[in-house]
Amino acid sequence: MTAHVVKAFVFDVFGTLVDWRGGVAREAAVFLKNYSQGAHNAEAFADAWRARYQPAMQRVRSGARPFTKLDVLHRENLEEVLGELGIDISRIPAEAIDELNLAWHRLDPWPDTVEGLTRLKSRHIIAPLSNGNIRLMIDMAKHGGLPWDAILGAEVAQAYKPSPEAYERTAAVLSLRPEEVCMVAAHNSDLAAAQKCGLKTAFMPRPLEHGASQTTDLKAEGNWDWVASDLVDLAKQLGV
Repeated sequence: MTAHVVKAFVFDVFGTLVDWRGGVAREAAVFLKNYSQGAHNAEAFADAWRARYQPAMQRVRSGARPFTKLDVLHRENLEEVLGELGIDISRIPAEAIDELNLAWHRLDPWPDTVEGLTRLKSRHIIAPLSNGNIRLMIDMAKHGGLPWDAILGAEVAQAYKPSPEAYERTAAVLSLRPEEVCMVAAHNSDLAAAQKCGLKTAFMPRPLEHGASQTTDLKAEGNWDWVASDLVDLAKQLGV
C-alpha cells in the first residue's frame, strides 16, 4: 500500500495515543485517599469508570438522548462509580469531583506518540477522530505536546464512533474523499467501522492499554492497509 492517495491521518486517541488507564488511576488515587474512608484500587476505579464509556455513548447513538459531549457523560459516569463504591458525593466539594473529571484532559502520551505524529504531520494533515470533545482534546494536546493541525471528532461530527457519520463527516470537514483519509487506531472495531465508510486504515497494538492482563486488540484482526508496531514504525513505513 502506498500513501500517495492519503492526505490526512486521523486518530483514535484514548488508548491509541494516550494512556488513559494510567492517567486516570494516578489522579483517582489522590482523590480516593482524600475522600474515601475505605481502601480502593485506583486502577480498578479507572476500569470501572471506563466501563461506562460505551453504554453512555450508546444512549446518544440510539437516539435515546440528544448529542451530549463526553465531559458531561464522564461526569455522570463518575458519580455512578463513586456511588457504587459507597462514597457519599454530597460530602465532597463539587469542585473536587469536577477536578477528577478533568483527569481525562491530562492523559500522558505513549512514548512514541509525539515523534510519530510530528513525522506524519510533515507530509499529511493530522487530527484526532476521537469521541472526546473539543476542549478535552485541546487540553490533552497542550498537556502532552500533541501537534494537531485541527481538532476533529465526535463534537464536530455530532456523532460518536462507530456511527458512520463520525467518519464520513470528518472526511467532509476536511474537504476530502473518504479514501483520502486514513484512520489510525489500536482497536480493530474502530478500524472496521472506518473501513466500511471507505477510509484507509492503520493498526498498531497497545498491549498495555487495559493493563498487563489485556486480552483484546493484541494483533491486527482485519485486512488493514497498514499494520505497525507503534506510531514511529507507521511513520517509517510511510517514508517520513
